[in-house]
Amino acid sequence: MTEWKEQRFQELTTKELYEISRLRSKVFVVEQEILYNDFDRKDYKAIHLSGFINKELVAYARIFDKGDYYEDHPGFGRVAVIEKERGKGLGKDLVKMCVGVCEKNFEKKEIKISAQAYLEKFYIDLGFERRGEGYIEDGIPHCAMFMRP
Repeated sequence: MTEWKEQRFQELTTKELYEISRLRSKVFVVEQEILYNDFDRKDYKAIHLSGFINKELVAYARIFDKGDYYEDHPGFGRVAVIEKERGKGLGKDLVKMCVGVCEKNFEKKEIKISAQAYLEKFYIDLGFERRGEGYIEDGIPHCAMFMRP
């Protein structure tokens, strides 16, 4: 059973922030070999969604109101699940939780994400639609995807 926690930046303890940074580094830098500066100062404005199994951080995403990441849309990113928990539906649960956080906290607007291109079908299956041409972000193919609330 996954326990979910929503927190603003100022609500995070130093231990929680460390574990979030560790998870993001493990997934994006070590596993996916993305060379980017994760410390983009956007964390200050985000709602941080953390998923725990047996008190271990296993899933994470950060969620933004319109204007805090995308100019005209709420959205989310840094969606990550640790390797040993993949393939069990936790990623889908995480995305559904992100959508729910957007709907609960922000004006009912279309949600926008910048998805890694290889995950396009994953997001389509969850109700997102791709728009526009693909692009490179942090050296990885991405695409813009949208979901109506």
